[in-house]
Amino acid sequence: MRDLLILILMTIGCVWTLRRPWIGAIMWTVVSLGSPHIYFGYASANWQVSMAVAICTMVGLAANQAWSNPFRHGVIIVYAVLTAWMTAGVPFSFMPEACYDLWDRTIKIALMLIISVALIDNRKKLEVFIWANVVSIGYYGVKGGVASILSGGSATVLGPGGFTAENNALALAEIVVLPFLRYLQLQSPNKWVRRALGVSLALIALSALGSQSRGALLGLMAMVGYFWVKSSRKFTWGVLIGLGALLAVVAMPAEYWARMNTINDYEADASSQGRINSWWAAFHIANDNLMGGGFRTNIGWVYERYAPNPRMLFVEHSIYFQMLGEFGWVGLFLFLSLGVMTWRNAQKLIGLGKQNPTLKWAADLGAMVQVSMVGFAVTGAFLSLALFDLPYNVMAMAALGLWLANQQLQGEAAAPPAAPLPTDGHSDPGPTGRATGPAYR
Repeated sequence: MRDLLILILMTIGCVWTLRRPWIGAIMWTVVSLGSPHIYFGYASANWQVSMAVAICTMVGLAANQAWSNPFRHGVIIVYAVLTAWMTAGVPFSFMPEACYDLWDRTIKIALMLIISVALIDNRKKLEVFIWANVVSIGYYGVKGGVASILSGGSATVLGPGGFTAENNALALAEIVVLPFLRYLQLQSPNKWVRRALGVSLALIALSALGSQSRGALLGLMAMVGYFWVKSSRKFTWGVLIGLGALLAVVAMPAEYWARMNTINDYEADASSQGRINSWWAAFHIANDNLMGGGFRTNIGWVYERYAPNPRMLFVEHSIYFQMLGEFGWVGLFLFLSLGVMTWRNAQKLIGLGKQNPTLKWAADLGAMVQVSMVGFAVTGAFLSLALFDLPYNVMAMAALGLWLANQQLQGEAAAPPAAPLPTDGHSDPGPTGRATGPAYR
């Protein structure tokens, strides 16, 4: 019965995509991040759902002229260059035949993200795109938060598969989407939606903590700290953050804090030592190979040549050393460039919102993009998720938001001035209004 329902929904969505190809971009986001056909279905777990969505989206794109040039965004150009660099390195990788599956997945993600940027051409579509990212990951976060409460903090919630199959990876995804729940909460006019988002935000944060990921704990701390520093209501948020931290201390079991304490005692932790060993291997691989070692570098003979301890075969467990070892110094530079450009786009959004009260949404979006990036930058330092599509979706949100904000400004500048209100010398035309600043509050 579940498979039949999934088939019906897929069919409706794909037919709709042929007429409205931007719907395909939303469907791809949900399927890629949330994998509902795997989590809720049975036989549908083996269906080529993502391929069907991608084909329908591209057919709809070819038949529809209502799309914009995705390469008007500088960050998308750099993203395409990075993808081309990774592709060019496959023949020179340590194991070309073993790289194909990972390269194939990377190319599909890049192609569909670029298509999505071309199809999302107004604010409504952008907000639906943000909702798709939040719901796809947030469902598992809310479920994990409830499980953490019921189990006293000892439950482990896994993702549906793919990048988020493992609990640490799901925790990173939850951290990345958390700020966008706040963004949607600020934009929603419905108080019940705002309340539901507030409860969901708390549960998802609890789920990330309950993953027992040390990287997730550090990422949450960095993200909350940055949010507090940038907030204009430091006392209010300080009290709320303090209460939340106190509840976390009480809720989490003793074994949780015992695991977190290994952050200070990393020299005695085999996992930490294995990661450091793989980081040194990545450093030496990049120094010896211009294009890096390719999508797979944790190979016996590779570690015998490049790792301090050849018997500790670990993946890099770091987005930075993953890019360095797999794609060389050039790949790491391009990857970091995407982060810098996205941060600058977010800062421009905040600036536009400060200057114009009608662009408050842009300031809110820019602020939350930056908070999300802080969480990803810190948590990602301990996980090999540099190719995960969610942070690139955040990159696209910032680029699209800046473009749409500038489009809105141009439209307002081209509009004829409003006729002055009649006055008899006694009536008050009312306040002009002003921007309230970004959403660090």
